[in-house]
Amino acid sequence: MKKNRNIFVAFVILALLALVLWLTQSPNTFRRSISDFTLNDSSTVTRIFMADKNNNSVTLSKISRGKWMVDNQYPAQKLTVELLLKTMIGIEVQQPVANAAHDNIVKELAVNAVKVEIYQKVYRIDLFGIIRWFPHEKLTKVYYVGGATQNNLGCFMLMENSSEPYIVFLPGFRGFVSPRYSPIEKYWRDYNVFKKTIPEIAKVKIEIPAEPEYSYEVRNNGKNQFSIHSLSDQSQLADYDTLKLLNFLSGFRNLNYEALLNDMDKARKDSILASQPFIIITLTDNAGVCKTIRTFHKKGPDGQTDPTGLPLPYDLDRLYASVNDGKDFTLIQYFTFDKILRPKSFFVKEKTGKR
Repeated sequence: MKKNRNIFVAFVILALLALVLWLTQSPNTFRRSISDFTLNDSSTVTRIFMADKNNNSVTLSKISRGKWMVDNQYPAQKLTVELLLKTMIGIEVQQPVANAAHDNIVKELAVNAVKVEIYQKVYRIDLFGIIRWFPHEKLTKVYYVGGATQNNLGCFMLMENSSEPYIVFLPGFRGFVSPRYSPIEKYWRDYNVFKKTIPEIAKVKIEIPAEPEYSYEVRNNGKNQFSIHSLSDQSQLADYDTLKLLNFLSGFRNLNYEALLNDMDKARKDSILASQPFIIITLTDNAGVCKTIRTFHKKGPDGQTDPTGLPLPYDLDRLYASVNDGKDFTLIQYFTFDKILRPKSFFVKEKTGKR
């Protein structure tokens, strides 16, 4: 009992000592270095905000370990976020900006720099990293990222409330890191369209408006049993090629679009969306969640012809696609999506001749 009481008393004394030290620190003690751009621990980062003077801004928020959201709406590209965090940890100050260039660099930063705010999980009481109480999110760093140096091996950075810009570089990297601090939303978004394994799929509907007789629905009946139903008359395909069907369904495991085209000229985009879709794909998972994409032919490149010398009516490499419930207009590749752009006739088992 006496031993436990002594431990408790010692603990209280340490806690009081920490509280006294925290309360008696002068404001200058907490003033961060004007060249302290490097992040010490990326695992505690909860949010990153970036903005420029052209009204572009993006917020990256961590929802769980390794999972981030863009503006609390879209999943973020994991590798891109990880690259940014590694950059924040790895950057080093090379030298202050020379006096002769100081004023010009400060003016340039004021006009063209990207403002970066880093929020981290911290503790109001933190004793040597062992005793941690009262966690909360705190804005820990604010700085401005400018353009490249003349040799393109560094960039200019400036801490908030400072007038001393520095040249910052990433050791081992031949280039400048400014592009990694992009405030453009689309550069951070995950390009995934479908990401479902076969057991997660309840059904897939393929609609071909120009040839409705080839439209169909694949249903997962459980226990590795599937059926294919025509959409025109609801008839069931009696005999299908099992391997082809499994290859088709496995194609939904990880499909990504190539580029986001939301900034395309509105009249042109509206004209494409108003045209007849090429193929409409609707996937329903086991939780009942439906995801539909509508694909559209893309005009063929000028000068390209078919084997007979006639101009190609459509691009043979790419399609347009409306995804995310029509919120996003994208470009997709046949090379990636061709495995799921199949008519009903594709699954008909080929008859073999008798010997």
